[in-house]
Amino acid sequence: MNIRALLAFTLLLSVIGGHANATTYAMPENSSDSVITQYPDGMALTRADQNETLLDVARRFLLGQTEIVRLNPDVDRWLVKKGEIVRLSNRRILPDSPRNGITLNISEYRMYYYPPTKKGQAPQQVMSYAHGVGRQDWKTPLGKTKVARKIMNPAWHPPESIRREHAANGDPLPLVVPPGPHNPLGTRALHLALPGEYRIHGTDIDKIHGIGMQITHGCVRMYPEDVEALYDMVSVGTPVYIVKQPIKVGWLNNVLYVEAHPDLEGEETTLDQRFAVALGLIQKANNIGRDREYAGVDAAQEVPDFDQQVLNKVLKEQSGEPIAIYERLPPLEDMSSSMPTDLSTSVPAKPARQASPDGYFHGN
Repeated sequence: MNIRALLAFTLLLSVIGGHANATTYAMPENSSDSVITQYPDGMALTRADQNETLLDVARRFLLGQTEIVRLNPDVDRWLVKKGEIVRLSNRRILPDSPRNGITLNISEYRMYYYPPTKKGQAPQQVMSYAHGVGRQDWKTPLGKTKVARKIMNPAWHPPESIRREHAANGDPLPLVVPPGPHNPLGTRALHLALPGEYRIHGTDIDKIHGIGMQITHGCVRMYPEDVEALYDMVSVGTPVYIVKQPIKVGWLNNVLYVEAHPDLEGEETTLDQRFAVALGLIQKANNIGRDREYAGVDAAQEVPDFDQQVLNKVLKEQSGEPIAIYERLPPLEDMSSSMPTDLSTSVPAKPARQASPDGYFHGN
């Protein structure tokens, strides 16, 4: 199947009704692949049963506001007419981070949680949740941390800096906001082992449509049902990786996908800069888990003959949807007789990946 036929195939219609009841994805069968899919029949769509807003649709399917708006640029955010079709997210590329614990990719306002497995066993599932992140002047910090403690029905003690900001805007805050529907922390809070009061927490009823936006004072804000589910699954000490990866690249069944998200508030990159980042990631992905590496070809120095027009379109539109740009031949079933039967005994182990300031993880 060539790349254009593949693109046409992905436009198959899947109309999804009702409410989203799962954010759990099966991991790809090939451990080298990193594209996950929720609905198997191509593009996921829903039809409005009544007049509503895009924010209502996002809430129903547990998607973030920025995400659903980018997927539906021609739909009125404030009036989705009865019977109108709305696109939903379907495929996602996993962030470039260790597949254990929690990864927060603030560029896509999205969290990925890998439930614990037996020692040495690869994760079989990943759960993904929409969340809000810090504003330009209250940025969510990057790096590796962990869950330090968990609190159910937390009270909020607004820091003095936040109280001054609210007072200046004519909205004074009390010293303590007790648990309840108007508490900005919601019903659950997972404190992170970072300087300052950084948490993964729920939200109050007044700001529930702010999930999936850059609106917090640095914390990570989730839908009530999502944070309650996460709270029950995550233990104190769970690692948390906070990354900023607006461009992601990954394989699925020998097809290479690229996913691009808009810059965060206060940041601006050019198309040339985004192209350079994407090219580096494509080059890196070309060296993942395929026989050319074992055959002695330095695939890391090669770039596949991908569709540059499609890539440019992805980087311009920044819809957040993974788009196929290249398909390679699957590995031969009958490898050369000179190839070892057990690759694990003859291929040097790869060094552990270390976090880098660019928000990606690289081999040493």
